[in-house]
Amino acid sequence: MSAVRAASRAFLLTWQSIFRDKAALLLFFISGIVYSFFYPLPYSAETVRRVPVAIVDQDQSALSRQLIRFAGAHPSILVVGVSTRPEAAQELVWQGEAAGAMVIPADFSRKVLAGLQPEIEVSGHGAYPLLNKVVLNGLAEVAGTVSAGIELRRLGATTASAMQAEASRQPLTVEPLPLFNVREGYASYIVPGVVVLIIQQTFLLGIGLLFGSWRSEKSFPYAPGAASYCGALTAFALVVTLNALYFFGFVFWWQDYPRGGNLIGTAVLTVLFAYSVAALGMLIGMFFRTRERSMQLLVATSLPIMFLSGLAWPMSAIPVPLQVLGWSLPSTAAIQGFIATNQMGASLHEVRMELAGLLGLMVLFVALGMRKWRRFVLPA
Repeated sequence: MSAVRAASRAFLLTWQSIFRDKAALLLFFISGIVYSFFYPLPYSAETVRRVPVAIVDQDQSALSRQLIRFAGAHPSILVVGVSTRPEAAQELVWQGEAAGAMVIPADFSRKVLAGLQPEIEVSGHGAYPLLNKVVLNGLAEVAGTVSAGIELRRLGATTASAMQAEASRQPLTVEPLPLFNVREGYASYIVPGVVVLIIQQTFLLGIGLLFGSWRSEKSFPYAPGAASYCGALTAFALVVTLNALYFFGFVFWWQDYPRGGNLIGTAVLTVLFAYSVAALGMLIGMFFRTRERSMQLLVATSLPIMFLSGLAWPMSAIPVPLQVLGWSLPSTAAIQGFIATNQMGASLHEVRMELAGLLGLMVLFVALGMRKWRRFVLPA
């Protein structure tokens, strides 16, 4: 049998085995479709809005009421209670009906009229970091807006026009323009990276089922030799590639995530990622003796792998031994590379470290897998 014929036969046998095994088919393809719709669902709002807050107004002046109106108009804040007693706001926080509070002191308007700087107390619920951040930033913006209005009125009394007063208060204007994650949403930040991990982990689980079944039943379908290994490797790499095309080509468009920055770079990374993951899956699959072993050993690894990838916090904050461990997995280089090329439009030169990492892992896994293949495959 020629090498091309052996490789083609192994390629076709792989696809036949996938479609005959319902569990493997579910993991290879159906699970990705399910993940694509249900995983981004909790983050579909992208940014936190209308977080409930309580306000304690001990001043009860026109200026304090203006501050309360501004708080109610802020898109991130929902005023759920106004009282003169701090205990009432504290009770709302304890009951979970408010995520923060603002206390306007009794001498607030008096200090403003006297030209002094009053103090406003702002507090958030530290048990929920995201809500706490929104409350503190939102209430700070409200206080800053009211403070700017007071300062403009003071400057307006000493300048010829309101335009001059505004220019005197803020000689340099700042216009923030978010890049890449233009909506500054959590989903646009986390989902593009987690998708790569989903592709890798579901594939490793699926190939573990196949190899475990073949090993336990002693019915390995392939012929020995490098050609059959390469045919099976290409078939499994195509599975990874199809999943990547589905997520990067359809899901990111459907969910409207940042995408398409550098299509050529993304394509090159996809090929290297597909072959490195396929080679890793075949290598570890040959160690499984039963069908269930891949589930038992691999399911719990997804979260640690995500933390090792540098997605949850900067890679520089991870200890060096853990960085080395992370770079021994295709997902680390792929996550960093895909985010750079697909979301940020980085060139191939700018992701050369990620490309080199995937290429090195592919060569290593193929070399180890081919060596194991010779001893593992039963003669046809």
